[in-house]
Amino acid sequence: MGSEPPGRRPRGLRGLRKPAKKRPAGPPPAEVTEDSGTAEPPAETTSSVINAVLYRDGRRVSTHDTLAEAFRQQRATSGTLAWIGLHRPSRDELLTIASEFDLHPLAVEDALEAHQRPKLERYGGTLFVVLRAARYLDDPEEVDFGELHVFVGRDFVITVRHGGAPDLTAVRRRMENTPELLKRGPEAVLYAILDAVVDGYEPVVAGVQNDIDEIETEVFGGDPRVSRRIYELSREVVEFQRATRPLNGMLEGLTAGFEKYAIDEELRRYLRDVADHVLHTTDRVDGFRQALQDILTVNATLVNQQQNAEMRALAEAGFEQNEEIKKISSWAAILFAPTLVGTIYGMNFDSMPELHWVLGYPFAIVLMAIVCTSLYLIFKRRDWL
Repeated sequence: MGSEPPGRRPRGLRGLRKPAKKRPAGPPPAEVTEDSGTAEPPAETTSSVINAVLYRDGRRVSTHDTLAEAFRQQRATSGTLAWIGLHRPSRDELLTIASEFDLHPLAVEDALEAHQRPKLERYGGTLFVVLRAARYLDDPEEVDFGELHVFVGRDFVITVRHGGAPDLTAVRRRMENTPELLKRGPEAVLYAILDAVVDGYEPVVAGVQNDIDEIETEVFGGDPRVSRRIYELSREVVEFQRATRPLNGMLEGLTAGFEKYAIDEELRRYLRDVADHVLHTTDRVDGFRQALQDILTVNATLVNQQQNAEMRALAEAGFEQNEEIKKISSWAAILFAPTLVGTIYGMNFDSMPELHWVLGYPFAIVLMAIVCTSLYLIFKRRDWL
């Protein structure tokens, strides 16, 4: 859960039930630029502000279109909780919020950059949480991952969203419909966000399971494209593991600080329920990865068997061709022998032996028969015929 600086009383989640820190009245705090270090008024923009709402005792007090209005209203109203939602904020906007709520620079830098691993860090009285949300897209049959950074302080909750997931509108609506839960403080909002992210994993688990079932059918159906699909789904499952596995340690850290930070007993039950859901999800995801490894092994075996069958068929075809070539060669040799004899005795030279011999013709015929018979027997013994 982290340690507090010497001489300071831990605030964290327990400090959330203390009176709100009074901020000096006046205009919003000046922003310090990185290059000059001089104070400049912040450039107000609402492009990334999704919601800026103040709550008191679980009820909505006011809604603001700009950060400056929300800051002024909270300074003027004691005992309020500011819940600010941002989507891909600019550096100026996030630095303005960091100055107003005293956020740690390291946490601010992490919130500006996406592709962070899920984690939980405590910076003084502020809890910084990074979550990886996921949603299953039916049309392309793939998993889309988003990133959510949450700052939880004594009297504020700031969410910085990168990507399409998660949709926190339903979370805010749920909390506003249950004011008895919202009035428990910012830690209740953190629970609701964690619960929404973890519940969002269920459709993803179902979608991945369906993909694995389809892949098994394709593997045994001999689809040549299944290897690529196995590889792509394996990458998504690994990414899913990276999003879910760190949550166990994060929730264990929160659970370990229940007594130290005097977490409300009802919220403890809620967080334990979230931890159970996370454990169930991580077990399923681990099972998916093992199943895909097994499917990949089976597919490789089937591919090797198919290749071996093709090689065997080629070898058999080559053997049959060799047998045919042997037969053709044997008969060609047998037919070549009488042709050779007839060619020699058909040259009609006057000085040739046996040319005017009375038995010359029978002798040539017998010689052809002997040579052809000898060659036939030789080839037959060698199984060429």
